Amino acid sequence: MHTQPTHVEHIGIAVKDLDQAVRLYEKLLGTPCYAVEEVPDQKVRTAFFRVGETKIELLASTAADGPVAKFIEKRGEGIHHIAYAVEGLPSTLGALEAEGIQLVDREPRRGAEGMRIAFLHP
Repeated sequence: MHTQPTHVEHIGIAVKDLDQAVRLYEKLLGTPCYAVEEVPDQKVRTAFFRVGETKIELLASTAADGPVAKFIEKRGEGIHHIAYAVEGLPSTLGALEAEGIQLVDREPRRGAEGMRIAFLHP
């Protein structure tokens, strides 16, 4: 059995224009963006907002061939992922794979805010 999630860490939303989306979400949420960061190996710029116990992450591609650009081309702007926090990410990935869950990442990698991340197929 794998480790149960401790909480929803953040909700990732794919957007075409990060600056425009930041202005919109600051108005919608009534709170300022607290961090903007580029993650070069994922070809993405991110912006974060705190909302209660979780966060909203806006993601905009920095390259036409980036994963977020491909996502938007295929599905349009909107929810890209929901990130759950777990303890023991490497062992959780191994347990999920053993249970037949399809992994995008077999090993954790660095994401925005220095977080160790791994994606699963829905």
